[in-house]
Amino acid sequence: MQATAYTYDQASRSGSVLLDDGTPLPFDAAAFDAGGLRLLRPGQRVRVETDGEGDSRRVTFVTLQTM
Repeated sequence: MQATAYTYDQASRSGSVLLDDGTPLPFDAAAFDAGGLRLLRPGQRVRVETDGEGDSRRVTFVTLQTM
């Protein structure tokens, strides 16, 4: 699914994204590393994969959105 990078901490390689419905979801270093990114800037469009539902939903993969 698509989302927008909302926050990113380069030191911890973690942050959060906003899904297209406005739902914020955090991601950790493992999800960031799985996408092969080196840097992420707030506002960039990204593609994410999630696991779980409701409050236990988490981002497992984040990479740049490509056309």
